[in-house]
Amino acid sequence: MMNAIECSINEKYLIQLTEKYGTPLYVYDTCKIKEQYRKMQKAFIGINKLEINYACKANTNLNILKFLKKIGGGLDTVSIQEIEIGLKAGFHPKKIIFTPNGVSIKEIRKAVELGVRINLDNLSILEQFGELFKHYAIGIRMNPHIMAGGHSKISVGHVDSKFGISYYQMPHVKRILKNTGLKIDGFHMHAGSDISDLHHFFSAYDVLFQTAMHFPNIDYINLGSGFKVSYSKEDLKTNLISLSHCIKDKFHDFCNTYGKNVTLIFEPGKFLVSESGFFLVKVNVIKQTTSTVFAGVDSGFNHLIRPMFYNAYHYIENISNPKGPFRFYTVVGYICESDTFGLNRKISEIREGDILCIKNAGAYCFSMSSNYNSRYKPSEVMIFNGKDFLIRKRETMKDLLRNVIEIKM
Repeated sequence: MMNAIECSINEKYLIQLTEKYGTPLYVYDTCKIKEQYRKMQKAFIGINKLEINYACKANTNLNILKFLKKIGGGLDTVSIQEIEIGLKAGFHPKKIIFTPNGVSIKEIRKAVELGVRINLDNLSILEQFGELFKHYAIGIRMNPHIMAGGHSKISVGHVDSKFGISYYQMPHVKRILKNTGLKIDGFHMHAGSDISDLHHFFSAYDVLFQTAMHFPNIDYINLGSGFKVSYSKEDLKTNLISLSHCIKDKFHDFCNTYGKNVTLIFEPGKFLVSESGFFLVKVNVIKQTTSTVFAGVDSGFNHLIRPMFYNAYHYIENISNPKGPFRFYTVVGYICESDTFGLNRKISEIREGDILCIKNAGAYCFSMSSNYNSRYKPSEVMIFNGKDFLIRKRETMKDLLRNVIEIKM
């Protein structure tokens, strides 16, 4: 194993990792994940019953899940497959919350069989569930009708969203509970991702607390997440301390009025793992056109789609030449379509063969990767206890053809 100073991943070390494992390469620093987890715990000191459940759709590598379990986290899942990975990682079923959207009652039946906690966000499924499993208490995912988030594609709590049951439909929910005998044990909400305006949080939380007050015998309030992380030195991020002061006041008021100390749950994904990740790519070509200097790398949106999908910003650094003079480059991938990681970026002089580091690559990067253009998915490495571990092998042609059935023609 290659030694490293824990919590101090520098350019030299990252380059050594590319020499050992090749490029493109994802690297995750567990020290940063732990730091973010403890930051949340510290912010919400004073909450008697607090759960921090990792929203694993951000990064489902088994070893990331095992590490979050090791430091005390629970798990937020959105598919049966994520539940099964969580169980393999060692989570107890009651430490796993399943909050699906648009799935059939068949998939929810499987979740019941696995014994996990369930949130439902659909009146039809709620009614079907009540007829089948009236003794299996569930949570309600509510839509607060709040437009919040860093991009329209990641705002999920507004009136036109497919997520959640509208708070205006709570009388219908009560009718289903009465007709079926179904019990609910909590309320859930998630308004969006990359929320920097605290007022959006406060407005959504007010709606949730007011709604939950009218339902007896609940055990938890789940506020989801949506906390924004910074993607550059100048970027905004959610002020967790200011947010926590308000949440604690609102939550304590709720518990006092409700007459019961319920559990407060958060489900951070990006907040926990985004800044832990580094995506390392090698520069194949420098291409000068009449208007632009392109740095073409050995990867593309098949490995990291966020810039093309969400217009997401990821800071890009030339770790092979960090002290070189600054130039302006457009960093592009090798996919046969428009494929841009960064447009007109000021980066220290890039040469063919240099290693570029794309920051904030721990969340929604590898997990959204594909084999488009029949390209292999890259390797993943975890830094744990000051050592590097290969946690996913680079794919081969065998992996691409594994499930293909060739017919005779």
